[in-house]
Amino acid sequence: MTKPTVLFVCVHNAGRSQMAAGFLQSLAGDRIEVLSAGSEPKDQINPVAVSAMAEAGIDIANNTPKLLTVDAVKESDVVITMGCGDACPIFPGKRYEDWELDDPAGQDAATVRRIRDDIRGRVEKLIDELTA
Repeated sequence: MTKPTVLFVCVHNAGRSQMAAGFLQSLAGDRIEVLSAGSEPKDQINPVAVSAMAEAGIDIANNTPKLLTVDAVKESDVVITMGCGDACPIFPGKRYEDWELDDPAGQDAATVRRIRDDIRGRVEKLIDELTA
């Protein structure tokens, strides 16, 4: 079986999608290819998201928000959107999921930790489904 590719997409690619990509990379290792992008990427990752992930033992500090491209969607098997609405192109034959998650932008550390833990649970379930 070829290695599945998962693309996480949110608007700014600075919080939710970066945390999800960090968890998937860390927990799945080389079993799953991980991409993340945003429809309107910020110039840096949310520092509260970086510190919340560091508390979980995952370093996303050197990641850079990337612009969502059609090619990234085309090369992915699973596309997980997080509040990017209609900005995400839809291609037939792909698995799409929309994860309803609060945006960590401007939130306090406790709120970002709650979002982080929610994302972790969803990523663990996704890994189980993709590697079963």
